[in-house]
Amino acid sequence: MDLFEKVSEDIKNAMKAKDKVALESLRNIKKYFLEAKTAPGANDELSDDAALKIIQKLVKQGKDAAEVYKSQNRDDLADAELAQVKVMEVYLPKQMTPEELEAALKEIIAQVGAEGPKDMGKVMGAANKALSGKAEGRAISEVVKKLLN
Repeated sequence: MDLFEKVSEDIKNAMKAKDKVALESLRNIKKYFLEAKTAPGANDELSDDAALKIIQKLVKQGKDAAEVYKSQNRDDLADAELAQVKVMEVYLPKQMTPEELEAALKEIIAQVGAEGPKDMGKVMGAANKALSGKAEGRAISEVVKKLLN
């Protein structure tokens, strides 16, 4: 069962369970999946990799929106966003711990032969490719900066 089918099945389960947060989140995911499937050149197909990228993007947007709401003292809206993010994160691969991330980045820095902040672009390119889906770009960037300085 691919990710698209899994989300569709989980929508049915959320309806039966009357879980409004999950239902809203899953319908939002499915909407983006359908847009991607019907985009020009997609041939009505959506790979799991493309689906994961869509979910990652939605999770990032949700977290960013929650931060904005918190900065404006709208905890009610922030909590709603974070509840939806929690539903979406179920479909993502397990995220790396900070320790695992640092160890993986040290290995990548050694492979690339980076010596200082000027080599950050090389490291980020390799790191984003190797750690795609396992860590957020922002977290990768912060750790790379720390390690190269």
